[in-house]
Amino acid sequence: MSHREAFREGKLNIAPFQGFSRQKLPGHASITRLFDTGSCPNINGNSIWDKTSDGCYVADYYVKTGSSGYVKPKCSSGGGSCSAPKSNAATVDLIAEFEGFVAKVYIDATGHPTVGYGHLCTKSKCAEVGYPIPLSKANGKKLLATDMAKAEKCVTAMLNSKAVLNANQYGALVSLAFNVGCGAVKSSSIVTRLNKGEKAATVYPQEFPKWVHGGGKVLPGLVRRRNAEVALAKKAAGKALPC
Repeated sequence: MSHREAFREGKLNIAPFQGFSRQKLPGHASITRLFDTGSCPNINGNSIWDKTSDGCYVADYYVKTGSSGYVKPKCSSGGGSCSAPKSNAATVDLIAEFEGFVAKVYIDATGHPTVGYGHLCTKSKCAEVGYPIPLSKANGKKLLATDMAKAEKCVTAMLNSKAVLNANQYGALVSLAFNVGCGAVKSSSIVTRLNKGEKAATVYPQEFPKWVHGGGKVLPGLVRRRNAEVALAKKAAGKALPC
């Protein structure tokens, strides 16, 4: 959805109301964002919905912050949250190269049924895949592109408006998150530096080579992958972030 965001500070008190029996809302939680959108339900003339630090949503009508207005001003009508950009073909190809391809379902080292470019199956015989198995490489890459959505969303969410990335720089960071996990990247100095406005062209060559260890050892495969990600990021491309 396209929203206008506003921010408040302080604690919220949520009064009892109907319609949220499936969500357990906290008695006290910090508001992180406010969304003003005509597509959300209107509660007594108020169409603003608040997202709490616990990840729940509650109508602003039921929230008290000690102020009748915004503690911080609204963003312009053109601002707000955005959908995560899809990674370009160069990124998909890079990840595919290092994940490796297996056409038939196999059991990976952790005991999980897997197929294609490292897709972990969630249903019997990988029924959720939606493509004939054995997989073709073309369908395997389509499946991989779908699996990359989680990394794309978390990378987009962890960066602020000071982080300016082109499509290849974005793809390199998505590849890293796909490989080592979103939580690790989010807490890394890479994100800290990007969110301070440092350029990816400076940050990546200094930070990516740090992510090459496994079991206390430098792994050659990770060295090659980090080098490939940095090389991708150095190539010119159109803008990806901020939205």
